[in-house]
Amino acid sequence: MLSAYLRGQATEFLRALRAAASGGDADSAPALRRASRRIGATLHTFHSALDPAWSAALRRELAWFSGVLAQERLHAATLRRLQAALHEPQGDLGAAKAAALLERRLTLARGRAHSAVLEALGSARFHALADAVALLAGEVPLRGGGRDAGPAGAVLRGHADTAERRLAEAVAALPHDLLDGDGDLGGPCPGYPGDRPGDGDTAWHQVRSLLRLHRYALEVLTEPVPRRLVGAARALDRHRDAAEAASVAAAAARTPRIAPATAYALGNLHAHQRHEVLAARRAFHRTWQSASRDTVTVR
Repeated sequence: MLSAYLRGQATEFLRALRAAASGGDADSAPALRRASRRIGATLHTFHSALDPAWSAALRRELAWFSGVLAQERLHAATLRRLQAALHEPQGDLGAAKAAALLERRLTLARGRAHSAVLEALGSARFHALADAVALLAGEVPLRGGGRDAGPAGAVLRGHADTAERRLAEAVAALPHDLLDGDGDLGGPCPGYPGDRPGDGDTAWHQVRSLLRLHRYALEVLTEPVPRRLVGAARALDRHRDAAEAASVAAAAARTPRIAPATAYALGNLHAHQRHEVLAARRAFHRTWQSASRDTVTVR
């Protein structure tokens, strides 16, 4: 079961790579990210069932490559989010200048990220990674005997249960004081000029990563993904995007010699995105606590 899943994801990776090389498929980069994430997550969750040296090396290279791919998408998504937020109220000169500043900064960052992707795809490091994935599509180096000796189904279930337990522990450690008695966001929104260590984004990003590991482990076991996990993942994606947008707005507000009206607009934008962060946290808690048993298939 584990071998079949890894071989399938390796095949998806190679198919997307061929599409990227032909230059005719705009979906090739997202497909490469999806396959890279799933292979890397599976190697992480079921690591003791696999050859350790091979698994650790391939996981490290997949993390590098998927990280390079993710930056371009993140900059583009952040720009869209911030532009949409700036156009919500009646625009003024400060908002217009803030939008222009953000577009310059993020377009430049996206260009650098795209160049990094092209550089990575042409590197010897990536060619070695592609060769390793091509070998994975044919044979998965499983570890024989040792502490994982026993019925294969029980071995895989044990690893998947560990991933689920780690997720549950991380969720339990999150703050649960985001809601007041009426179900509204409690307390003030974190304010300008920047994100503070107490905002707790890191713990939430960790939960997002653990949730992904849990979902992919269910895919390996060919088990349906509970609907609440899908909703929780969407809330955490919104959380990540809003936190990134808030950070970008705060950084832009620190640009030297910008007009006070522009800085004010960026400060409001930062506060707005931090409010969106808290709204996403509230949505996650509500979804996580849902008793729904419905299931869906996730790509």
